[in-house]
Amino acid sequence: MNTPEWLKPGIYGAVIGAVLVGVVGFSWGGWVTGGTSNDRAMAMSRDNVVASMVPVCLDMARSDPARAEKLETIRAASTYQRRDALMTAGWATMPGTDAPDRDIAQACLKELDL
Repeated sequence: MNTPEWLKPGIYGAVIGAVLVGVVGFSWGGWVTGGTSNDRAMAMSRDNVVASMVPVCLDMARSDPARAEKLETIRAASTYQRRDALMTAGWATMPGTDAPDRDIAQACLKELDL
């Protein structure tokens, strides 16, 4: 097919413009694919759930009759083992679950006054 000579610069301009808009949009414009958007949404929802469960963890710690002994055990643990000690204390096990949550334990540990 023969295209008129006057139409070729317009076609080239449209193709180059579309490529440039795509490159600029994805690199500087903040555009993301559906997969990236889904990953970010899942991470945000997980962070919000953890943040909403921290007061429950702190309340469980305040109302525990063996609070003093468990806090001493947590304080005696090394910095890297404190999360596991808090999980062993049972404060990171949310009502209705069987196992403690590591993320909730880490967030609760930040809020406890050690």
